[in-house]
Amino acid sequence: MATVLVAAAVIRRAGEILLTRRPDRGHLAGFWEFPGGKLEYGESPEVALARECREECAIEVEVLDIIEVTYHRYARKDVLLLFYDCRLLSGEVQHLQVVDHAWVKPEELDRYELPPPDARLVAKLKRGR
Repeated sequence: MATVLVAAAVIRRAGEILLTRRPDRGHLAGFWEFPGGKLEYGESPEVALARECREECAIEVEVLDIIEVTYHRYARKDVLLLFYDCRLLSGEVQHLQVVDHAWVKPEELDRYELPPPDARLVAKLKRGR
């Protein structure tokens, strides 16, 4: 089973973090997540992340530092997630490939159903990192 490489953005604005909601079909249907997605062949994680934010939400981001790496084995695939601190450069979040979004205070992240591999990052964000 091949490992899927995914890049995800931690975008902060006024003390809140952007979450997006997955469509109600497919893998992790209806879950909330940090925006991002799978790398395409030949893409760096940073380029993929900027592309995914543009395609999913119509926002432009600057990809800064990697802040967490996590691996998770699902029943049908293994995923290696690279979480990057990102800065919102322009655009207002639109629902192009997501069904909803929310700006969430770190201490309120537990109120949203996030995929299991996000738990370590959520704990880090709640500690103010």
